[in-house]
Amino acid sequence: MYTFADVRGGPGGPARTTEQRLAELREEATLAEEVGLDVFGVGEHHRPDFAVSAPAVVLAAVAARTSRIRLTSAVTVLSSDDPVRVFEEFSTVDLLSGGRAEIMVGRGSFIESFPLFGYDLGDYDALFEEKLELLLALRESERIRWSGRFRAPLDGQGVYPRPVQEPLPVWVAVGGTPESALRTGRLGLPMALAIIGGEPERFRPFAQLHREAAREAGHEPPPLSINSHAYVADTSEQAADEFFPAYAGMMNAIGRERRWSGIGREDFDRLRSPRGALVVGSPEEVVEKILFEHELFGHRRFLAQTSVGTLPHEQALRSIELLGTEVAPAVRAELERRAA
Repeated sequence: MYTFADVRGGPGGPARTTEQRLAELREEATLAEEVGLDVFGVGEHHRPDFAVSAPAVVLAAVAARTSRIRLTSAVTVLSSDDPVRVFEEFSTVDLLSGGRAEIMVGRGSFIESFPLFGYDLGDYDALFEEKLELLLALRESERIRWSGRFRAPLDGQGVYPRPVQEPLPVWVAVGGTPESALRTGRLGLPMALAIIGGEPERFRPFAQLHREAAREAGHEPPPLSINSHAYVADTSEQAADEFFPAYAGMMNAIGRERRWSGIGREDFDRLRSPRGALVVGSPEEVVEKILFEHELFGHRRFLAQTSVGTLPHEQALRSIELLGTEVAPAVRAELERRAA
């Protein structure tokens, strides 16, 4: 599972404090490990409605409370960050956690970090491409010679500390552009494909492009993750009724900024239908949806964004519990059966 650590308040209620939300986040991560989930991720934002601007710091705090679950950013906005610092921070998380850190890099779905750190949005794609090149070079060698457009060159300086894992895992988050899928495949990197709207089938070509580009570049097929909004409750009706207010509130608030049309209950119900993007329902329905998407994509990982918007903390915890104790075991068992 992953979270952006929203701090919005519920209907008619006050917003949660950032301190409170970070305490809740640590509780979510601890529970995720206790119920057998494999990965916990946090996103990076530089806005008042999200609590995490420094994923590595938060993941280091989670590392101190856990012993098994893997810890990833979701995402690190590499375009507006320094790859040297990103590598050092996540190497430190890797050391603190005993080799459980991962970096999921992306260009970011929000743009606040670009002016904040002095970057031109006109260089949006060039920034990411150059900085990803440097990040990958840094994980291959502690001393490199490198130069580019957007950063001072490196002339053999050492970058420390070095991580436990060699190499430190780097995933690339892709929102649905063919060029991003092709680039990720050519580099032989695992891809995290965000499916937050429409029908999952329409994203299948991106997974195919990713694998084909990797094969043509001489790489083994890299892992694929599907990242989606997800919520599990004891019954289908309960899941829909509990998740809709928080989900719609968050999406409509963002939509007003971006001039999207609003999401109503009818739209929501269509999105959570068997062929929609939302993975929301009873444990049985969520298992069915994940297995259906696995038939489409053959992905290795499913990342559920559960604690969104104004969703009460207790409801988020119950969803995580069901995801770990009922959904994940059923999905694993069925995939093992199919592979036998």
